[in-house]
Order: sequence, then structure tokens, then C-alpha cells
Amino acid sequence: MTTTLPSKLAHNAATKADAIWLTSPETGQTVNWAQAQHNIQDIVSYLHQLGLRPGEPVAIAAQNCIASALLFTAIASAGYLGTPLNLVSGTKAISYVLSHCQAKVLFCTPENKALMDEVLSEAQDEILIIPLHPETGPIWPENFKWAQSPTTDAPHPDSPALLMYTSGTTGNPKGAVLSHANLLAAGQNVVTAHKITSEDIGLCVLPIYHINGMCVTVMGSLVSASGLVIPYKFSVSSFWPQVKQHNVSWFSAVPTLFAYLLNDDVTPDINTDRLRFARSASAPLPPETHRKFETRFGIPIIETMGLTETGAQILSNPLPPGERKIGSPGEAIGNEVIIADDQQNQVAAMVTGEILIRGANVMQGYLHQPEETAKTITTDGWLRTGDLGHMDEDGYVFVTGRMKELIIKGGENIAPREIDETLLEHDCVLEAAAFAVPCKNYGQRVEACIRLKPGMHAAADSLIQHCKDRLGKFKSPDNIHIVDDLPKGPSGKVQRLKLHDLVYDRS
Repeated sequence: MTTTLPSKLAHNAATKADAIWLTSPETGQTVNWAQAQHNIQDIVSYLHQLGLRPGEPVAIAAQNCIASALLFTAIASAGYLGTPLNLVSGTKAISYVLSHCQAKVLFCTPENKALMDEVLSEAQDEILIIPLHPETGPIWPENFKWAQSPTTDAPHPDSPALLMYTSGTTGNPKGAVLSHANLLAAGQNVVTAHKITSEDIGLCVLPIYHINGMCVTVMGSLVSASGLVIPYKFSVSSFWPQVKQHNVSWFSAVPTLFAYLLNDDVTPDINTDRLRFARSASAPLPPETHRKFETRFGIPIIETMGLTETGAQILSNPLPPGERKIGSPGEAIGNEVIIADDQQNQVAAMVTGEILIRGANVMQGYLHQPEETAKTITTDGWLRTGDLGHMDEDGYVFVTGRMKELIIKGGENIAPREIDETLLEHDCVLEAAAFAVPCKNYGQRVEACIRLKPGMHAAADSLIQHCKDRLGKFKSPDNIHIVDDLPKGPSGKVQRLKLHDLVYDRS
């Protein structure tokens, strides 16, 4: 029974030995399931001689590559806690993560050595750094004093496997611990929702140090024994050629990447019979972007929703010909979802409340933070997402915003997403995010940051009028700030709570 990552890997190697799992478009390197199992078992044998305790964190500082996918699977298979580091979170956040999880071993690709040298320059505890080659894997130390009594216990379904830190938009990031059972359930939810089979080939353009890249694409392909093309990074110019060359049948992206592809003037050569869907998650997909992408490229976008704490996906729209409701991340797949009031009691359809999740994919808890865990997971197993929304009579959820991000103007709640979507309807706007600013008269007022499309120009006054024509004066921004970029986490989600300081610390 495939209840752990190594047992699932062994099953794939036994039944699909010669089928390709991982492909590097940069080098042309491929790894089939039999090779993957052999490589991972080899890494496991070395890991067991490092003298680590079962369940101990092992950190990874690596871009997307075949080696990083195999290494994480090996760390979890060896009974340790794979801890991918968010490489764009900044040295302070990375330093905090390494100190908080107390990792003693760090695997690092050459591309990230300078970053990690800076991070570790003031580290209190010594960390063993093992180089990681993006294609060939770990470069084991020659003069290391290997443990004489290596760890050999195989992990069980509840063994911790992944430690993924949240983006930490307020305060320090929290480390969500997911077990083998959590990861396999998360991968299965993706496979079920999108009907992924071993004949599919996914394209992983999101970093696997983020939950979407790790659980949707890596775990989704492991559970379905399907193929995965894993470029080092997303590139607009390389994206469509990679899709065609490697016979890709689906990909997972975030709204920002869809906007970049839409804004590219090149007409791609797409086999829409093979590329059957694109998947959007990690941030709400603006309806205007959704419609324009489908119209231009002829590919259905399946909007979904996921969290680090749930191994990514919790909601999904169905594939065609099922009804996809634009503006909704869909209905529950593989877990339970309710909308609840302040006492966590379920509310009626169309009533706004907090979105709660329960299922086999929900994390075990936050590492070293039992109080935060107790605040987040109720005694009867419901995970509080902190997201506001409502559910319609058909079971589709509509997200209106984060509880912490609501703009409260004159006692009225304003969901910033509604303002974002209105601004994105303007032909000149590439990205938009509304936020709250303290106000003596109303408590808070509405302002927004926008990023213009390359070569386009629009005055702030005209954009405010655009909002007033559609939303009315009360909800419309008092000020609109045109910026070069919006602060984002690794998933591409705008970090809305940083916008105030971005604007007012610079003036």
C-alpha cells in the first residue's frame, strides 16, 4: 500500500520503470522512475550516515532542477524533514528559518552559494553545507566523519516529510509541517480534480520551494506516475517552446505569469489537443485576465485555491465540460470546506464568513509553535484559513479577501479584491492592488498601487475616475500610486500589507 513517499516511488518504479518522470529543458536530461528510485536510494544511504535524528530538518537552497526534486524526495524517504528555503524572501527571513528549524545540514546549488554565505555569515550554529549539482545531485564531502550507526528506520504515514515556511507577510514566517500522508493526499487531490493520468506531462514553472510547485506538480506527478518538465525558472520567451517541444499537457501558474504571457506579442504555436488545461492558484485570478487568456490562446484555465498549511489545493473548478465559474476557485475536492461565523459555526449559502478546511491534506501543525497551531486548527480538525468568502447554492466558493486585509471605511467593510479587478479592466493596467491607509474622518481610506503595461501610459486621475464609474465614489481609491513593481511572495501573490510602507516610506 502506497502510504509513504518511498512506497509510492517503489510502486512507480515497479510498474512504470522506463517511463520518464523528470525532464530538464535546459540540458535535455531525463530521469525515468527506475533511475529515480536508484538515485534516491543512493542519496538516502548517505543521509543515514550524517548522524541526524529521525524527523530532523534538512535544508535545501536550490532553484528548480532535477536534482532538487530528487533530493527532497530522498530526504523525506530517509525519514527526515525536507526544508526548502524560499530564495526570494531575503537574508533576514532565510536566517530566521534556519535558526528556527535548527537545521544542521544544508544542500546548496552553486547559483545560491553567495546568498547562503551571506545568510550564514552571522549564524550562531555551525551548519554542514553540502554542494548540490543541478543535474548530478549532491557532492558528498570526502573527509567527513560518517556516523558509525546510521539511521535505518523507514518512515510511516504520519512521519514528518516537508517543512514549508509561510511567506510571513506579518511577523516571522511559520513553518508548516506536512507528513507523508498529508503530501500524498495533497497530490491525490490535484490528480482527482484535474483527472491527471500517467499519460500526462506537466510543466513546473513555479518554484518547488513554494507549496504550489512542490505539492501540485512534484507530488501530483509522483501520485499519478506522470511526467514533469522542470525548467530552472519561468521565462516568457521559453515558455511556449518548452510546452511544444516536451509535449506538455498541463501547467500550473499564478495570475502574474498569466498576465506576462498575455502581454507578450509573440503568437505561440500551441497544440490545444494536447495542452488540455492551465491551472491558476496562489492568488485570485482577475476575471478579465481569465477571459482574455482563454480567448487568445484557446486553453481553459482551471482556477483553484490552496494554502501552505493544506499541501496546496483545497478548491478547484471542474474541467470542461463541467461548469467553471469565473471569479470562483471552485468547490471542495478531496477535503471538506465550510463557511463559518466567528464561533466557527457553518453559515448559510451566500453569507460571508471565514473559509474553514478539514481533510487528510491538512498539516500536522506549525513547528515549535503549539499556540499558533491551536489558534489555526480547531479541536474538531477544522483549519482556519483567515480568508473571507461565501459559498453559493452549488457549493462553489467565492473569496472576497483576507480577514487582515479588509479595508474598513466608515464602519463599512470593503474587499480590496473588488477594487483590484476593476483596475485590471483598464487597458493600461498590468497589475493592481488596493490597500488601507489610516484616515481621521473614516478610520481608513482606500488607496491602490498599480503597475502599467510596458509602453502604456495612464494618469492616476483617469484611473480613479475609471473606478468611480464602476464602483461609485465610496469604494474607489482616493489615491493611485504608479510603481515599477508590486511586492510579491514566491508564489506571485501580492503582499498587500507591505504596500502602505512601500508608498509612504519612500515619500
